[in-house]
Amino acid sequence: MPGDVEKALIEAYKTETSEVGVKILEAIVENIRIAKEEGKLVCQDTGIPLFIVEEGLDAPWRIDYYKVFTEAVSKATKTVPLRPNIVHPLTRLNSGDNTGAGVPVLHVIKTKGGNVKVSFMPKGAGSENVSSLHMLTPIKTVEAIKNVVLTRVVEAGGMPCPPTILGIGLGGTAEEAMLMAKKALLRPIGDENKNPEIAKLESELFEAVNKTGVGPMGLGGRWTCLDVKIEYSYCHTASLPLAINFQCWAARRASAVIEPDGTYKIL
Repeated sequence: MPGDVEKALIEAYKTETSEVGVKILEAIVENIRIAKEEGKLVCQDTGIPLFIVEEGLDAPWRIDYYKVFTEAVSKATKTVPLRPNIVHPLTRLNSGDNTGAGVPVLHVIKTKGGNVKVSFMPKGAGSENVSSLHMLTPIKTVEAIKNVVLTRVVEAGGMPCPPTILGIGLGGTAEEAMLMAKKALLRPIGDENKNPEIAKLESELFEAVNKTGVGPMGLGGRWTCLDVKIEYSYCHTASLPLAINFQCWAARRASAVIEPDGTYKIL
């Protein structure tokens, strides 16, 4: 569990106004403590394995990332162990080691420089199942964007195991918006978008979402989400894609940067 997420959950526990919400957050915080002390997983749903690689154009090597990550996931499933979650979409036959056609999920993004940043984020089904894409018309205002997000949060209720983190992709194309929403979840809590207009929208949505009253586990209370993260891209003049990706309270993620000389640093 990343330190920023644990800190935010503890703060939520201390400031929650609902009696039921306090009990839920107390159980979450205690669960994290026990998991750390005993070296256990914080949630039985260890998710679908997702990797995002940001590879510098000047990186001095070429790696078969999919092969490396597939072998790592298969090994981790047996040794950690991780719950085998991955099944064929029609037969529902479980592969047994969290790998299969298209899994682990891998996105490689080209960047400037010679470093390679590798990020891993296991994504549970509860939060992924309520994620959504909305193709808005360009006449929609900021208030309309807020209304779409708030409506989706209320509709989702307790299914994504709130308090959640909301990743939002704004602009681009349909598939780019969805990827931006997912990538936004890699940012630490408290990190604002560098664009002041986007940062303002993040702040306003954060406040508005926590006024919905959905609360911890959807049972009412102050804390519906721990943060809102938005990534954006310019888009076609005739469209406005809006993607929403929920992350549950067990917002597990990890990143490392590999330098051109092969040394690495875990972030």
